[in-house]
Amino acid sequence: MNPDYDLIVVGGGPAGSTAATVVAMRGHRVLLLERETFPRYQIGESLLPATVHGVCQILGVADEVAKAGFTLKRGGTLRWGRDPEPWQFSFSMTPRLPEPTATAFQVERSRFDEILLRNAGRAGVEIREGSPVRRVLPDGERVRGVEYTDPDGTVRTAYAPHVIDASGNTSRIHGQVGGTRVYSDFFRNLAVFGYYEGGQRLPEPNSGNIFCAAFDAGWIWYIPLRPDLTSVGAVISPEHIPAVQRDPRAAWQDMIRACPDVDRLLTGVPVATDPPYDRVRVRKDYSYWKKSFWTPGMALVGDAACFVDPVLSSGVHLATYGALLAARAVNAALDGSVPESRGFAEFEARYRREYAVFYEFLIAFYDMEQAEESYFWAAKKVTKVDLGEAAAFAELAGGLVSGDRAVVGPEQLGDHWRAAAAELDGAVGRLAAADDRVNPLLSARVVGETFRTGNDLQEQALYGGPLDDPAPTAPDSLAVTADGLSWTPA
Repeated sequence: MNPDYDLIVVGGGPAGSTAATVVAMRGHRVLLLERETFPRYQIGESLLPATVHGVCQILGVADEVAKAGFTLKRGGTLRWGRDPEPWQFSFSMTPRLPEPTATAFQVERSRFDEILLRNAGRAGVEIREGSPVRRVLPDGERVRGVEYTDPDGTVRTAYAPHVIDASGNTSRIHGQVGGTRVYSDFFRNLAVFGYYEGGQRLPEPNSGNIFCAAFDAGWIWYIPLRPDLTSVGAVISPEHIPAVQRDPRAAWQDMIRACPDVDRLLTGVPVATDPPYDRVRVRKDYSYWKKSFWTPGMALVGDAACFVDPVLSSGVHLATYGALLAARAVNAALDGSVPESRGFAEFEARYRREYAVFYEFLIAFYDMEQAEESYFWAAKKVTKVDLGEAAAFAELAGGLVSGDRAVVGPEQLGDHWRAAAAELDGAVGRLAAADDRVNPLLSARVVGETFRTGNDLQEQALYGGPLDDPAPTAPDSLAVTADGLSWTPA
């Protein structure tokens, strides 16, 4: 059978655009199928530097993103933990990545996602919007293509040796890979969010920072998108579902009033009235992953593969990073430099490790909050885990988070997580006394692990590869080509 394409990508968000562009940049035939027509609304507005200065640079779109007028973000400001005063972290995690690479952006996803999608088209990707995928087309033990509906309602098929599902948490085809999703026992929260027409900003130079504030019922994000637009969302426990179902807008504003740190920033500020920002939306932000991220002929990236709580703004980073890894495996298989099974094993190992380090950071971060009298926070004292959650995480991480090749068993993870939480709490406590040249957060292992891959991505884009020899994901780990687009034998 002669396939129509070398790769079919399902979904045109940041993950889909990244995967499609990287493969097209190597001269391969790529079809991208998107069910909606861009620009379209999407939640998720806060980026990390690894996306802006790493992935976007590799894709050749960094200058366009920089010129789009998005709000500059230097880090995060948080009212979290034992200190009643807000504290800040910056992205200056290494002197090798000075300004402007130690910054990111707060973005309206409708604009950001369209920039990436149109860039994919310029790279040679064939893009078909308004074309939802109905199902994949397996042939024996391999996926061979997809069936989709075109804008006229006609059912069509397309064939390729590789399919990447980047269609998000509502994916209709992710079950073809890795079975059902594995949900975290602890991070099953509810997000209710909307927008205000402005709001106070933090003092310079951190006016563009995301602000996260813990309160009794959970925590609230405050994202300055534009001078006249602020995203505000409350992450709360499922016990609040009845109130949210009765009146989402009233529940949202009740949560804001219950958090004085955020409420005072919105005094006298009206809620947004222009579409699409006039609605109050609800989303279950459960953390989940799949038992495998690929099967012969098909891989999962972005929210189709996994999702982790949004407190560290990791969503777009994990999506674009996973897409880059999958595209490297496709390129290596197509040009014959690395066998498909080995290339995708590398994709899966690195992707799982990156998800796991963010998940472990999340555990330490939630555990350092002191409001233990709250139902929400008592439920998030995750270092007191049951073996079901610990076993699931041990299966996910395989010892990679700690850097130890010996797999950390479930019975050891409680102590492991308690130590990580205490170390992070101590580092945050030293921030107030630190001078500008020393970032105490760097001393916390869980912080260094979380930002390490992002730093490597940025160095790949700037210097053609990490300046330090990164720890291998496995003894036979593959290397990355100088352009960052493919695997090569180490």
